[in-house]
Amino acid sequence: MIDLARRTDVTVRNVAEYLRYGGLQIDEETSPFDVVASEPVYRLRHYFADEAPPGLPALVLVPPLMMATEVYDVAPASSSVRAVHECGIDVWVVDFGRPEHEVGGLDRTMGDHVLAVSDAVDKVRAATGRDVVLSGYSQGGLFGYQAAAYRRGDGIDSLVTFGAPVDFQSAPLPIPMSMESYASVAEALLGTKVLDHISLPSWFNKAWTRMLDPMATIKFKLNYYLALSDRDKLLPGEQQRQFLENEGWTAWSGPAIREFLQQALVMNRMLSGGLVIGDRTVSLADIDCPIMIAVGEADKEGHPLSVRGIKRAAPRAPVYELTLRSGHFGIVAGAGARKRTWPRVAEWIEWRAGKGDLPAAIVPSDEVTSEVAWTPGDVSNRVRTVVDLGIGTSSTVIRAANSALTTTQAVIRERGSQVPLLNRLDGLQSATEISIGLLLDESAKRNPDGIALMFGDRVIRHRELADRIDAVVKGLISLGVRQGDRVGVMMSARPSSLALVAAISRLGATSVLLRPERDIEKQSTAGGFRWLISDPERVRAEPVPGVQWCVLGGGQNRTLAEHVIDMEQIDPDAVAAPAWYRPNPFRGSDIAFVLFTGDGADTRTRLITNRRWALSALGTASAAALRPEDTMYSRTPLHHPSALLMAVGAAIAAGSRLAFASAPDQDTFWEEVARYGATHVSYTWTSLREIASGPRHPNERESPIRLFVGSGMPHNLWRRVNERFAPARVLEFYASPDGEAILANVTATKIGSVGRPLPGTAEVRVAKLDKQTRQLAYGSDGLARACPPGEPGLLMARSDPRVPSRNLVRGVFAANDSWQLTGDVFTEDSAGDLQLIDPADSLIETADGLVSPTRVQNALGRISSVDVAVAYGVAGGNGDAAGNGDAAGNRDDAAELLVAAVALFPGATLTQWELESTMRRLDRNHRPHTVAVVKKIELSTWARPLTSGLPQEIPMPARGTTIWRLDSDGESYVRAR
Repeated sequence: MIDLARRTDVTVRNVAEYLRYGGLQIDEETSPFDVVASEPVYRLRHYFADEAPPGLPALVLVPPLMMATEVYDVAPASSSVRAVHECGIDVWVVDFGRPEHEVGGLDRTMGDHVLAVSDAVDKVRAATGRDVVLSGYSQGGLFGYQAAAYRRGDGIDSLVTFGAPVDFQSAPLPIPMSMESYASVAEALLGTKVLDHISLPSWFNKAWTRMLDPMATIKFKLNYYLALSDRDKLLPGEQQRQFLENEGWTAWSGPAIREFLQQALVMNRMLSGGLVIGDRTVSLADIDCPIMIAVGEADKEGHPLSVRGIKRAAPRAPVYELTLRSGHFGIVAGAGARKRTWPRVAEWIEWRAGKGDLPAAIVPSDEVTSEVAWTPGDVSNRVRTVVDLGIGTSSTVIRAANSALTTTQAVIRERGSQVPLLNRLDGLQSATEISIGLLLDESAKRNPDGIALMFGDRVIRHRELADRIDAVVKGLISLGVRQGDRVGVMMSARPSSLALVAAISRLGATSVLLRPERDIEKQSTAGGFRWLISDPERVRAEPVPGVQWCVLGGGQNRTLAEHVIDMEQIDPDAVAAPAWYRPNPFRGSDIAFVLFTGDGADTRTRLITNRRWALSALGTASAAALRPEDTMYSRTPLHHPSALLMAVGAAIAAGSRLAFASAPDQDTFWEEVARYGATHVSYTWTSLREIASGPRHPNERESPIRLFVGSGMPHNLWRRVNERFAPARVLEFYASPDGEAILANVTATKIGSVGRPLPGTAEVRVAKLDKQTRQLAYGSDGLARACPPGEPGLLMARSDPRVPSRNLVRGVFAANDSWQLTGDVFTEDSAGDLQLIDPADSLIETADGLVSPTRVQNALGRISSVDVAVAYGVAGGNGDAAGNGDAAGNRDDAAELLVAAVALFPGATLTQWELESTMRRLDRNHRPHTVAVVKKIELSTWARPLTSGLPQEIPMPARGTTIWRLDSDGESYVRAR
């Protein structure tokens, strides 16, 4: 009875104390620290500063969001900082404070925290004189990864993370919901923009965490209540319990949540790349320092599969693993962590300092065999199925409501860019106000802080780009440029060139895009411009007659020739806008761009109206399923039609991120794809050759690329791209030189196909070809006929008869109809998909009829040893190899002889059997008279194979060249001697 009374008394007093104070009163001191730096976002704590002699290895600890910094010093018996200090490590901690109590704390972004960590590394490094070991728990580990990537490893000896998830789309979630539903909810929530105005309070974060494992929470509380009669049993863990119950939780700022949901959950950018920190792009693939990850086998929040994702996200970094039988919190806190986690961390640091061996418990990640990890049970899976159905319906309703509101707003604004792409395509008319300048202006108003451009490490936001465009407009006005004028542009693809083209459009003038490798004077005469604006490095010593040469971009401190005006020296604030100036005056029928085709005396201009540009841009964005969070990586020269019309245009039309390649080599390609998180990559012709044929790159393994977008890809390269980069696909486009025929292989299932017309573009038909004139073939009734499936013919695009065109034909298939003659030969298969054969004027006229060089090239490309192939005609088409005529002495001087040249892969050879078996698949008249194996085939600036540099007569054997001749039987090839 006495014992029962005593226990009852103790229980009553403990319960009273719990109800009054929220727990038992304890008198334990925290570890001593000095605040050595205080910045707006963080304070830097130096623990045991008086006891840390110089020369000790330095460890910088980063706490997660939602939790107080004291997570590393919960109680003396389980203190992380004390445990590491006792092992001879100099301990520093980044303290973000409580955002709800800090000035501007609830406005912080994820990037603010990463930059704070990077700054802390600089300060600790300066104080200790040595590189630091950067460590973080949960989200603190993510900050550590991003800071290391941001710094490219500078000043960081190694990384140590605890339960830090990287791949958010491969691991099961601790809530009954699939990742797809989770992302769907996140996207719907982001669409409401509610996170721009609210933050998550500390009580919510505590409740949310407990909801992840409600049974464990209930069990813990029940055990605690039952033990209130035994104070001695409760006291050792009381401080930790109170930390998790009360003061351990902090608020989470809305901007940081929004960034986390967008970049980590929805886009999975920790793995795929494209993170933005401040004004720089970051990829974890840039990390190359050693990484030690602590993995809790029972961790539901930092699931082992997700934590181990760092091996794929940072392929160049040596990754080691410490596997623990622990949950998420137990990895870093509690008596178990003091015994098992922190001693191993100290041993890791000593090993990195060269003072010990690698602990046996820490092994290279490739040697980890444990696959034990929490997985949802049958009940959870059943609940998840039900929740997924509900989530799918709910998020659809949310999106529908947002879409309805957005569409209403768009109708009110008349030309709002939130109208779906296909709807906007259908609404494009000659009188529609549309231009590249207008779409960029709309993006700046709609999403001023969104990312518009990426180049090198730089990030340019829509607001900054709009300001730059306005400044360039002022510069153009000061030069005397007016609406309707033409301005020559000769610049590499970079932010300044896009700003210039957009500024010319915003002013109401026309950009004439020069080919820098061709004759400038001839292009000047054909283009009709009075101003030429170029990169500083493209300036010629001699002026162009009648043209004022200007430069833009490339910095401000340079010495230029007297005939050159430096536009960077023009003060936009000193230039007053004239009375005639109205931004973005262009309509659909106005000329937006002038491009060039042909060479020498055959140089011609190609006029692109704003409607034509918008059709291509909007159509490409729609076909490529571009979203605002996607990144279009453009490797295409700006003066090539597919750059402005497809890659650049599509990114602008969709509001996606646009990245310009800084160099064409393979290493730069993979580094920038990872850094930008490129989901779409542009190409022209053979521009992907080195990428598809080069050695495997570490960043290639987790490539974010979904689609290669462009035109002209040879079939053999297409096959290599499909095989190497699956599941990424090739989206081949065709845009007619004149008219509005825009085709795309949207399904990307047929190699060589350009698919079908995009919605909103012109109707097309393949009409019979007159092989003598290479023009339309008319029947006895004077009308053209559509070709049956498989027969080559001229592609025709239905046209508005009110729009003047040099290639407009009336009365083609019926009286009073009107069609644009594209000049290109196509075939249509039985399913209705189209394939480009050749331009009609590129067909080779041989003694046996017209021959398509592309068909010959594609056939040669089927040979595994062939890298690049070209087919072309040379003189001597009706006679022997020397062109001396047939046996009767007859010859057709107009006919050409079909020859081909192939460049092989390094170390490869072309065998007689391969050549003969491949050529026999072609019609006899398509079998080349001569096939020359050459060392190199020249490429244009946009990677199109050229015949320049190859013999323009029948190739003869020469040193370094192998020649194969077609035998008289028309079946065999013999090697010429």
